[in-house]
Amino acid sequence: MSDKFIRMTPELHAYVERRSVRRDPVMERLVQETAALGEIAQMQIAPDQGAFLTLLVRAIGARSAVEVGTFTGYSAISIARGLPEDGRLICCDVSEEWTTIARRYFREARVDSKIDLRIGPALETLRGLPSATRFDFAFVDADKTSYAAYYEEILARLRPGGLLGIDNVLWSGKVIDSTDQSESTRAIRSINDHVAADDRVDAVILPIADGLTLVRKR
Repeated sequence: MSDKFIRMTPELHAYVERRSVRRDPVMERLVQETAALGEIAQMQIAPDQGAFLTLLVRAIGARSAVEVGTFTGYSAISIARGLPEDGRLICCDVSEEWTTIARRYFREARVDSKIDLRIGPALETLRGLPSATRFDFAFVDADKTSYAAYYEEILARLRPGGLLGIDNVLWSGKVIDSTDQSESTRAIRSINDHVAADDRVDAVILPIADGLTLVRKR
């Protein structure tokens, strides 16, 4: 069964996107504006990944969500669109520069009323939440060296049956490159090992974009 997978070529990925992502002028403009920022644009999630986040949020009937790492807002909009009108998404980011773009697109996408964007270190934001705070859905896509800390803080606040997505878990394939011992690569390997061994959750790594771990709290 080891060969039961499809090698994703650019052409095949384009096919997937065409069949998964509905045309959305707001998101298309956001992608274009982010791309114009240069190399840093790679921090934006892929459109098919955004569609998947929206579907997940809707599928579990999530009303409360948290995101660590907002950048220019694509993932936040995707999550917020899956929430009901009275749903709430807390977005954690340290950059006023990038989130200024995000705020503008939150308004254009008409999801700004659902989003509470908090600027500052995410761990401080999470630890400062009321003890009774519970989330139905969470998404982590930020500094890799803090993934383990984000995971523990969020898991403690995730309701049983809630979902947590962790992005970049395949790290451009570097997770299996033994010669790469950079701090971020080692942090990704560590969180992957930790989640796989954690009996508090059910989890699977999905080969979407740069790898997405989907975690369900038992």
